[in-house]
Amino acid sequence: MDESGSAPIFPNVRTPEDVFRDFRGRRAGIIKALTTDVEKFYKMCDPEKENLCLYGLSNETWEVTLPAEEVPPELPEPALGINFARDGMAEKDWLTLVAVHSDAWLIAVAFYFGARFGFDKDARRRLFMMISNLPTVYEVVTGSGKKQSKPPNSNGKSKSGSKPSKKPNSNSKPAKQPLPKQEEQMVKEEGGDKDQAYLCGTCGRSYSNNGEFWIGCDICENWYHGECVRITPAKAEHIKQYKCPACSTKRSRD
Repeated sequence: MDESGSAPIFPNVRTPEDVFRDFRGRRAGIIKALTTDVEKFYKMCDPEKENLCLYGLSNETWEVTLPAEEVPPELPEPALGINFARDGMAEKDWLTLVAVHSDAWLIAVAFYFGARFGFDKDARRRLFMMISNLPTVYEVVTGSGKKQSKPPNSNGKSKSGSKPSKKPNSNSKPAKQPLPKQEEQMVKEEGGDKDQAYLCGTCGRSYSNNGEFWIGCDICENWYHGECVRITPAKAEHIKQYKCPACSTKRSRD
């Protein structure tokens, strides 16, 4: 990745799965900027500076910088001048605006690669299905995404290596229909199964029973890798009610 953030991390990607990994990394970086790193991100978007863009990088990091100088750029460019709107609206609304534009940019980059690598109809469909299986940046930032159930008596926290289980209730939805073949394959590759595809609200990776620690938010009921939200099993034992970064940010600004 060059300093502009516009060159692809995976110059040799050729399959929908490779492009999806690139998408997922960039998405994770943007989500960090708008949730866990929001104070740093806010300060970097000084309206007194020139037109700035938020770039998600494939290695799950982010940067705020000027757009690429070359015309046309190596990749589609993010929304230009996000810093100019920072002080003209409520912070929550500004973050939401950046999230929406970031979702559009992520899709543009993914399908730019699809066109560049000559994906046919089936390959494009498979890529879109994998992307659609993740919550959007907007949904993560606003907490409006589909909620995931907490395991019974978990108090929002799961033990290392234990698998989150869905809690049945009177309002539970009918049983899911079988996943399409490509999506089922994608879920298996991500370490889940077709009946239990829990996704980390930060990095978007599926749950896999490999001993990693997960923690559930008591507010939005989304699940997160402990590493992604910087919570260890020992620390979780002393948390009576866990609020994820997005909910903490939302509550503090409300």
